[in-house]
Amino acid sequence: MIQVILAQPEKIEIREVRQPRPAAGEVLLKIKRIGICGSDIHAYYGKHPYIKCPIVQGHEFSAEVAELGPGVSKFKIGERVTVRPQLTCGQCYQCRHGNYHICENLKVIGCQAEGAAQEFLAVPQEIVVKLPDSINDDLGAMVEPLAVGVHAVGRLSELKGRNILILGAGPIGNLTAQAAKALGASSVMIADISDIRLEIARKCGVDIAVNNLKQDLAKEIKDRYGEAKADAIFECVGSGKTVELAINLARKGSEIIVVGVFEEKPVVDFGLIQDRELRVIGSLMYKEEDYDTAISLIESKKVQLEPLISRHFSLRQYAEAYKYIENNREKTMKVLIDV
Repeated sequence: MIQVILAQPEKIEIREVRQPRPAAGEVLLKIKRIGICGSDIHAYYGKHPYIKCPIVQGHEFSAEVAELGPGVSKFKIGERVTVRPQLTCGQCYQCRHGNYHICENLKVIGCQAEGAAQEFLAVPQEIVVKLPDSINDDLGAMVEPLAVGVHAVGRLSELKGRNILILGAGPIGNLTAQAAKALGASSVMIADISDIRLEIARKCGVDIAVNNLKQDLAKEIKDRYGEAKADAIFECVGSGKTVELAINLARKGSEIIVVGVFEEKPVVDFGLIQDRELRVIGSLMYKEEDYDTAISLIESKKVQLEPLISRHFSLRQYAEAYKYIENNREKTMKVLIDV
């Protein structure tokens, strides 16, 4: 079968390897679609802090069940599925207390373990998630990033009826904004320096889109939400400047949820965090219930994913896909690989 490997930064290799067989408790999947996300792009340039080459990428994907290993009873051959790409130890403190998504020994498929950038992949049945017929292969590959947004929103102390500010209108910022609105936020404002990405956010139903390069974001917040400002801010860029912006814009005593992945360690003004009693909360990946919610939101059409799909490439065109992203950074949201 064909396998695509990121051999070293900016070097993609295509290899012919033996098709895997599922071990006991595993499901062999025929990969259908793979999404390329921001973490993959960081890794492609050798700038992801937790991903090292060589690696078979691909952690956002949809698939079809091709073969069942001994002891698998939850699935049938031919069923359409996606995967929660978390390989956990089940023994550390976090796993024992239900927080397996921050397992002390966490390995993520496509990041620290072999991913879906190949024709077939065997995975434990526990992380396989069935897709309803109403969710096609494209949307099935986008359950994972939507679940990131769902989990991030769930990190808030309260969501319903609140005014939310999202910093960053890339795929994760967009999906976090959509999740916040769909799950009960009163109003969602999204800020970015790209008019193209802001227009996509508007198409997806985000209430307010602000270009903070051209507009005074602090003034826009005050005009829309009054002296109370935003009730919570989500950092979805992974930039020291955006963290600084979030801290400066935050209402005293409010929450900042950090969702973005950072290429470099940011400088953070903890003096302001202390003085204003800000609550800065990290958000990593998702849990099983976040996947369930993401699928429900897609099924009920409470979120719009199609406007985010920028272009399709074949599995053999993986390197071309990265070149396309490099040459079309501003207008590219989600590139999908057809297997």
